[in-house]
Amino acid sequence: MLAMAGPAAAGTVQLYAAGSLKAALTDVGKAYEASTGSKVEAKYGPSGILKNEISGDAKADVFASGNMGHPQALHEEKKSGPVLRFARNTLCALVKPGLAVSGATLLERMLDKNVKLGTSTPKADPSGDYAFEVLRRAEAIKPGAQTELEKKALQFTGGASSMPAPAGRTVYGWHVSEGRADIFLTYCTNALAAQKENPDQQIVTLLDNLVVGADYGLTVMNEVPSAAQRLADFIVSPEGQKILAKHGFAPGR
Repeated sequence: MLAMAGPAAAGTVQLYAAGSLKAALTDVGKAYEASTGSKVEAKYGPSGILKNEISGDAKADVFASGNMGHPQALHEEKKSGPVLRFARNTLCALVKPGLAVSGATLLERMLDKNVKLGTSTPKADPSGDYAFEVLRRAEAIKPGAQTELEKKALQFTGGASSMPAPAGRTVYGWHVSEGRADIFLTYCTNALAAQKENPDQQIVTLLDNLVVGADYGLTVMNEVPSAAQRLADFIVSPEGQKILAKHGFAPGR
């Protein structure tokens, strides 16, 4: 458990965090700044890529990942302290307007050769790993489905060379609205943000035999300013958790 600290001294904290956390941790950072006088400078992106940058000595004080494995790898490299699960998420299907899909028919639709399936990039982005776990689970429902779905999955986001969305747009909703994907497997929080921009896009909840949950891990680097630990403590505090909940994240504990 991360211990709560005393009054914070002024300072700047370098936060590296998963792209799916951008809206939530931007609000958390503002609240932290208002209450402590410290500043947060954040870099958001695919957790796997950020982990590799930190492993290569990029200057980060706090790392908030879309999974537990990437921060744990840094801890095992002796670059950071213990890893704490601070939030949870779930995968949903973001679906283009007019395509008839329900939880019961989702697998059938994903297998349809005329339906374009979008995912993030495995290994570089935990969202892609979770999406491919959905495809793995499909195998138990329909033999051969995993291979077929992995072949057709379009890894649009999360990679080093992925196209960025226009300013102010969620990348998932953008790809669906531009017709590059008919169904996009992504975090439910991302799907909600996309739907706010594109009200006609549908969100389909995965049934129990396909659904995959996501655990978000937090770690503080070694030999960093005390303000970094205070930011981590703030994220797991009731105030920080309340902000995360407003953005659709479930408590980590």
